[in-house]
Amino acid sequence: MEFEIKAEELEEKLKEGLQLIDMRSSESIAYGKIPQAECLTEEQIYEKAKELSALPGVIIYCTRGQESLRAALRLSEMGVKAFSLAGGYNAWLIQTMDKMDTSKLQKEVERGIQKTWHKRLFSPFAKACKTYDLIQDGDRIAVCISGGKDSMLMAKLFQEIQRHRQKEFELVFLVMDPGYSEVNRRIIEQNARNLGIPITIFESDIFESVFTIENSPCYLCARMRRGHLYSKAKELGCNKIALGHHYDDVIETILMGMLYGAQIQTMMPKLHSTNFEGMELIRPLYLVREEDIKAWRDAFGLHFLQCACKFTDTCSSCQEDGQSKSKRLETKKLIAELKKTNPVVESNIFNSMENVMLDTVLCYKKDGVRHHFLEDY
Repeated sequence: MEFEIKAEELEEKLKEGLQLIDMRSSESIAYGKIPQAECLTEEQIYEKAKELSALPGVIIYCTRGQESLRAALRLSEMGVKAFSLAGGYNAWLIQTMDKMDTSKLQKEVERGIQKTWHKRLFSPFAKACKTYDLIQDGDRIAVCISGGKDSMLMAKLFQEIQRHRQKEFELVFLVMDPGYSEVNRRIIEQNARNLGIPITIFESDIFESVFTIENSPCYLCARMRRGHLYSKAKELGCNKIALGHHYDDVIETILMGMLYGAQIQTMMPKLHSTNFEGMELIRPLYLVREEDIKAWRDAFGLHFLQCACKFTDTCSSCQEDGQSKSKRLETKKLIAELKKTNPVVESNIFNSMENVMLDTVLCYKKDGVRHHFLEDY
């Protein structure tokens, strides 16, 4: 199209002096961006139209190239020589991944986990496995990979701990395709190849099932995904599924339960399945910090999926978009604010679940039965 530039043309156009603009949300940008891009909201882009009109041209991109094409057309009407990056960030990402030296990258990542990132990533991973007794001899573990940074790192850490041979166990790297777009599935497959993760993919129709759900579609989608993962893992002879929830997910869940659910509970490091007999869920990233996962990702120039929902440009239920505010995002921001004046607030939240003073608790539930302090007063 007249107002579009292909990903393979981008580098040459930037050499000609065109300015690259990333119009995605800050949450999306946190998952990765094109290095040369200036980050502006759509509103800021239009406010700077006069300034941009003095440039040789601008190239705008969003996630898939739909919103950016609309912005480019509007800017053109305002006198700016504007183009949209065809296929958006995803198109650039696929092209970048295709150019990677797979063998070299895999070796660098594995060497990094063994050396540079050993203390920040492997040590807390191994500590969680030991502290919470997550791995036993004879286990066959389905490592569930969503395509994001957390699950991909978890897979590499599992490969590393298996090499240590302190426990004899098997791994199945399981990817469920709930209806991914062709681009998102390709990104997952390419990342797995680049990192040396031998994935097993199976398909489901979950996205189609939740498409017409108006209230909490992401919650229902997550529950359905877990059920499908348990079922497939059991079919493959696994006795455990491993999910990529990390330390920050844990403390956010604790605070969310108090602020929005009027209850005190935590995300447990392991759970017995109530619907699949003999199956267990484990969370080996339980002690790994998200900031360290992001630093690892960026150090190797890796790019992973944020939200792979095929129906939205960016998953509105997973981030703040004016219509649907994520409680997890609000809680994440609250913790960041509290940390400014209390540097240990995160560890305090986490450790509070290990220091519950039952003598000062009004009520508590055990196995679904409510107990009141007056029973023993």
